[in-house]
Amino acid sequence: MTSPDLLLGAHESTAGGLATAFGRAEAIGCRALQLFVKNSNQWRAKPLSASDVAAFRAAHGASPIGPLVAHAAYLINLAAPDPEILAKSRAALADELGRCAQIGVPALVVHPGAHLGRGEEAGLAAVAESLDAVYASLPGCPTLTLLELTAGQGTVLGRRLADLETIRARAAHRARLGVCVDTCHAFAAGYALDEPRGFDDFLDEIEATVGFAAVRCLHLNDSVGARGSRKDRHANLGEGRIGLELFARLLAERRFAAVPMILETPLGDDEQGHARDLELLRRLAPVASALRSPAGASRRRSRGR
Repeated sequence: MTSPDLLLGAHESTAGGLATAFGRAEAIGCRALQLFVKNSNQWRAKPLSASDVAAFRAAHGASPIGPLVAHAAYLINLAAPDPEILAKSRAALADELGRCAQIGVPALVVHPGAHLGRGEEAGLAAVAESLDAVYASLPGCPTLTLLELTAGQGTVLGRRLADLETIRARAAHRARLGVCVDTCHAFAAGYALDEPRGFDDFLDEIEATVGFAAVRCLHLNDSVGARGSRKDRHANLGEGRIGLELFARLLAERRFAAVPMILETPLGDDEQGHARDLELLRRLAPVASALRSPAGASRRRSRGR
């Protein structure tokens, strides 16, 4: 088993009702949970009923699962140049933040969006403006928005940590904005997470840009595409291009000890992909412990950093 302080979890289905995600997560030993609070491929959904909210809160209260994270709909583009799509995106994000607040989910992961030809500078400014507009309409909302690091395919924004920090720096509601780091996305965007030095450089860049306190969720995914491919295609752990050492190092990193680590890997034909990946992480625990030890720290420092 992994150390009890590791907040390992997975994105689970809510088929049959939001509260059903807890049973699926508990069955595979999750200690954290990510879910959709509405259909991820639709703009609208019927409001949550009082019974939906009560059932979800009761299920969480009775569960060994701790941290909860939601993931926003994929349709949302906070940098959309089309006024209609932009308005729909802002309304959708506001709706999902409101749903999270209703059921007690403290953070909502969202992809920043795509500039669609306007350029990165204009796109990042548009995302910050959208976030300010959304939060201005939700003055009492306690739910954080976590900007997800992306693979950067096409004109998608947010493939560099500095880009996420630019959005936060420009936003009037910076305190409501955190960061979600996805290992597949970071690797596909060009970060050398498959190399020890590259991983250390990535940690240094986190510290120099968004800061570790802003990282409120990690997505643990291997990558089908090669480093720098800009392909957002997740693989099961150890079956992609990154390699297992990265995941052992993430488990060992003390600055992520209180951060939920969420799997979004393929389920496979037998729908047991998350269960296998969680078990693999548990088997990596001894490696992580060695890396976390004073001797391991000394070895890392001795590499001339």
